[in-house]
Amino acid sequence: MQEIMDVKDIAFPHLGLYLRNVPQTLMIGNFSIALYGILVASAMLLGLAMAAHIAKKTGWDPDIIWDISIWIIVFAIVGARIYYVIFFWDYYSQNLLQIFNLRGGGLAIYGGVIACVTMIIIYCRVKKVDPLRLLDCCVFGLVLGQIIGRWGNFFNREVFGEYTDSLLAMRLPVEAVRARDISESIAAHIAEGTNYIQVHPTFLYEGLWNTALLLIMLFLLKYRRFNGEMTFLYFFGYGLGRAWIEFIRTDQLYFEGTKIPVSMVLSIVLMAASAILEIVCFRMWKAGKIPGISAQDAAPVEKTEEKVDSGT
Repeated sequence: MQEIMDVKDIAFPHLGLYLRNVPQTLMIGNFSIALYGILVASAMLLGLAMAAHIAKKTGWDPDIIWDISIWIIVFAIVGARIYYVIFFWDYYSQNLLQIFNLRGGGLAIYGGVIACVTMIIIYCRVKKVDPLRLLDCCVFGLVLGQIIGRWGNFFNREVFGEYTDSLLAMRLPVEAVRARDISESIAAHIAEGTNYIQVHPTFLYEGLWNTALLLIMLFLLKYRRFNGEMTFLYFFGYGLGRAWIEFIRTDQLYFEGTKIPVSMVLSIVLMAASAILEIVCFRMWKAGKIPGISAQDAAPVEKTEEKVDSGT
């Protein structure tokens, strides 16, 4: 490969992959649509379809997912954006209109997850539905959506790690990435006469990790013993992967005044909380204090006539 890359090129040299003219937008006539946005939208729709499929498979009317789908989408986007903006407030406080510019990225998955889980808990309290049972369906859609959505980072040339010369090393032209994402270590490895950086494709690592997690969840679905097991498995599995991936990312969100990555700490907390809740619920299930899955599958939740207002 030539030492000078075109600004639109992306390469995985050790895999022999040299991708030319990788676009960031899709042109429809004179109108451009960011591929990042297309992938995020696709991730949400396919994630909802997956959650509805799991609901049907586990004895629920899948309409319970579609009834709250608009709320899930709104809370996911707003929560993810607010979370991101909070930790880059020094920039956004001086550029307030950029808060609404989603075309350039800037959605933090944990913010969306926190907002959606909160919304689901409130919904379940109002409808008198077990939130863990609903969450056990939704986490399947969540992990599928993350797998798809991460490819938006690929087209945006973002969410990468430190310098590496490993098998999956990725090269990106310097002009194609945000300056703040290029660490001192990455800059020190830019060879003279070249215009590219060579980094860990952490978006790809997370996508592969989540694919493995989804397969494990699908396999274990029929073996679950009580409501919440799939939710605990997701948060433990995703937290484990995100914790080590976050360690090598360069676009981390830090606690103010520190170099402690927020998402790494949150991942570890979620792992610990999920493990503890799994143990507690397992003991309660063994003691007969909470119902098992078989008992609830015999009496699936019926579709309610009153639905949540979807705004349509």
